Amino acid sequence: MNEEATAAASIGPLDIGRVMAALPHRYPMLLVDRVEELILDRSIVAIKAVTINEGFFQGHFPGRPIMPGVLIVEALAQAAGVLAVESLGLAGSRKLVYFMAIDEAKFRKPVEPGVLLRLEVEFVQKRSSVCKFAGRALIDGQLAAQANFTAMIADPPSV
Repeated sequence: MNEEATAAASIGPLDIGRVMAALPHRYPMLLVDRVEELILDRSIVAIKAVTINEGFFQGHFPGRPIMPGVLIVEALAQAAGVLAVESLGLAGSRKLVYFMAIDEAKFRKPVEPGVLLRLEVEFVQKRSSVCKFAGRALIDGQLAAQANFTAMIADPPSV
């Protein structure tokens, strides 16, 4: 893709309001604080500011706070959700992005309070209702975690 086409397809940064418009998650489960860059149909770079105020640090682990790996993968999935919703033009549609599979998850470095967790996710395969992603979480350029995952886009359950 040439630079002009990439620039036209690139949006960002997106503030928390735009993130919340794309995702149904709210505190304490909203794990994306902002989007640095989103290239439609291709990739996203998002940030999670990890603070000691996160509720999970009270029990994981007292005296040695570490962000649970499952929440790191969830943060990657939420970034992927923003990418999918924006790329497929679903903002405001109330569509939900559900996990279907998580593969090859690896945790390389503990995520501790006080860091900015950089979430890099790209499409591996994109269809109208099922998408595959590859994600990496980094701290100061060093790989903290990575995973491949599949998600389904669906209507919310009837109330």
